[in-house]
Amino acid sequence: MVSHSIKHPNVFSDPFALSKYDDEHSDPEEDRWVLLGNAMNEIILSVVHTFQDEEGVEHVRIISARKATKAEQQLYRQRCPR
Repeated sequence: MVSHSIKHPNVFSDPFALSKYDDEHSDPEEDRWVLLGNAMNEIILSVVHTFQDEEGVEHVRIISARKATKAEQQLYRQRCPR
């Protein structure tokens, strides 16, 4: 398994990111989350991810990432005080 540590600003460090539990795609073995956040340069991403515990250390596993739809971008921007 390849592991990359996050050392640069990203959607997970965005203080205005929106995180929602993905009940539709989660199952008893894996909880999934959808995060809307600013990656860089005002690019809003939708990131589906899960948390994994390996030997007591929690890791984020990204399932998918894409540019947010216009509706998702609007939802995100409503939250940001800009």
